[in-house]
Amino acid sequence: MSIFIDTSAFLAILDKDDEHHNLAAEVWRSTLLSTETLVTTNYVLVETCALVQHRLGKPAVKVFQEDIIPVLRIQWIDHASHQAAATIMLTAKRKKLSLVDCVSFETMRRLGIKTSFTLDRHFKEQGFKCLPKK
Repeated sequence: MSIFIDTSAFLAILDKDDEHHNLAAEVWRSTLLSTETLVTTNYVLVETCALVQHRLGKPAVKVFQEDIIPVLRIQWIDHASHQAAATIMLTAKRKKLSLVDCVSFETMRRLGIKTSFTLDRHFKEQGFKCLPKK
């Protein structure tokens, strides 16, 4: 089985001042000890790097690059997947539904992943099981 990891989870893990840090760190430790495959996309990696650098600085980006990324299975988004996600984003009646989120949903569906480690409510709205449980 696999768990999809979203930007919001990475941010909460890396930012000790984040209100969800302790819970996210606990979930992260338990997923690392599990037999689950931890999956994300290159789009999530780009989004996370940009936000971590802006909010927390380059030392946190280094931790992300050296300690977190190596344990992930990265799904590289091709043109067809990008186009499908862009179409969903443009036709959705939601202002705050991002392209990265739509790519994540498409990737999860394509790979049959039902669980996401995220603090973003959009994943639950799309019918995915979310960690941590609120």
